[in-house]
Formats: sequence, C-alpha cells, structure tokens
Amino acid sequence: MQFKVLTYNIHRAIGLDRRYQPKRIIKILKDIDADIVLLQEVDSGVPRSQFMDMAKVLSEATDYPYYDLGLNVNLPKGHYGNATFSRYPIRKSQNIDLTIDNKKARGCLYTEISCPTDVSKPLHVFNWHLGLSAKERRKQCAVLLNSQPFKKLNFKDDCLVAGDFNDWRSLLRILFVEGREFKCATDHQTKRGEVAIKTYPSFSPRGGLDRIYYRGSLKCLNAKKYQKQIAKVASDHLPIYATFEM
Repeated sequence: MQFKVLTYNIHRAIGLDRRYQPKRIIKILKDIDADIVLLQEVDSGVPRSQFMDMAKVLSEATDYPYYDLGLNVNLPKGHYGNATFSRYPIRKSQNIDLTIDNKKARGCLYTEISCPTDVSKPLHVFNWHLGLSAKERRKQCAVLLNSQPFKKLNFKDDCLVAGDFNDWRSLLRILFVEGREFKCATDHQTKRGEVAIKTYPSFSPRGGLDRIYYRGSLKCLNAKKYQKQIAKVASDHLPIYATFEM
C-alpha cells in the first residue's frame, strides 16, 4: 500500500498579500491530492477568517471524509490550532498540550488512523507546531516523548511526527533519528550530509521548518515541496509532502 502525507502551515489562509483567501488553500490541497493532510494555524470562529470553522470547510471542500482539530491558542474571539484530514478512518485522537511556562500556547494533535489493508495495524500520526526558541522546542519534544499516546508505541509501530518544527538548525534531528530510530522524509543528501528541504519563507525559502519524520514498517519513496506560484503567496510556508509504502 502506498499513501501520500502532506504537512502545511496555512497561516490562517491569509497570504503574503494580506488577503484572506481559503480558496487558494483548497486549490493547493486538491492539486497535491494527499491521503493524509496535516495543517497548522487553522482558525475556528475568528473574525479575521470570517468566523469560519476552517477545518470543517476545508476538509469538506477537498473531499476528506475524516478530520480532527486540536485547538491550542485562545483569542478574544475564537481559537486556532492544528488540523488533520484523512481519507482513512480516524479511530482515536488526543490534543497534547505543549505550552511551556508563559510562552505562546502550542499543541500536538495525535490521531490513530486505520490502515485500509490491515485494520489491526494503525498509523499513529502526531501533527504539531513548535515554539520559536530552541530551549522551548527541546522541552516540547520532552513533553511529547513522555505523553501517553507516544509512550505506548514501540519502534515497530508505524508512526509519523510532522508539522512546523521551527527548527532552523536541525537541532531536533538527533533526538528523533538517533534517539528514537526515526528517519526524516524531508531531508535530502548533499555533500555536507543530510539537509532539510527548505520551505520558509514561501516566496524565497531559506529554512526547512516543515518536516516529516517516520518509523516502523514505513518506507519513504519520495518527498517534494510544492512550488507553484499560488503557494508562494497563499501562506508564508510552502507545503511539503512525502509518499510512503506500508
């Protein structure tokens, strides 16, 4: 079985032109046509996005029958957080609070997704958006690794940890690759070693902030960033996606 996974910080569907245009996000999602979609900065009931339930509207417009939303940031009116869309049933979900001290609220949406070829072997997906400082991100990783949904897994379970890592210098790579036996689908080999595919800022990417780590029986066949002109304006991040074989 092959399936495609996309991670995308959609910046509340507000583009670099400062226009609120969810139709651009919908067009990009339809064009990539992933089986599992992980979004960050998804609004719910916020004035700037016309009080839209963005996860519901986007998932329905792109024909994903299953979705879940983890709300992390409380605004004067409404909230925003991470959303996961899937073509396969979502069996369980839990929003893990990654907020550190008095920093901005952050979270990780965990979903257990049924594999259509073997319902006894689900795919465990962690969709997160980490903080802006290296110290904060290390603490957030510790929270995730000690959370109940993650601790119950063994190294053979099929698992993805993906989203906006905000990890400019790849400081978290060693924690996942050497410490937890993950591989990074969104790294590519260079003469200097493994380097993250650059996705930020969207108009001229200089940092690989958006990543997909995987382990278990999964095999990564390819990974690409979506570079069409619409994506360079629709958000401040580019979408990045990977195809896996299970």
